[in-house]
Amino acid sequence: MRIPPRFTLLGGAAALLSTLLVGGTATAAAPVTAAAVGDICYSDLPSQAHDTLDLIEAGGPFPFRQDGTVFQNREGILPSKTTGYYHEYTVITPGSSTRGARRIVTGSAEQDYYTADHYESFDLVDHGC
Repeated sequence: MRIPPRFTLLGGAAALLSTLLVGGTATAAAPVTAAAVGDICYSDLPSQAHDTLDLIEAGGPFPFRQDGTVFQNREGILPSKTTGYYHEYTVITPGSSTRGARRIVTGSAEQDYYTADHYESFDLVDHGC
């Protein structure tokens, strides 16, 4: 399975470590920006994501009351759309006593995004592979 893209803050961490070891004044590093939307083949999704996509296609029933609610895209990672465009659904995490971090976020234009890290990054699902 392909691992979703991750943000890296190594440059800022290295500067802070250098400041702490050598002494001096730390300054805030410039924010790290990166495109956090990758892509993933449908066949590479975990089986639980397939189950969630099947439930979405069938219109439910969904295991959690939050499933199907509007996803606000507060992180600003997904393309900017009007409120109500995106909806989120839980992808069951085996062994977790909570909803876990995995989600499918759908767009009105039949776009499906998968996140394994609770909205830190997303992969657009390619249903053709």
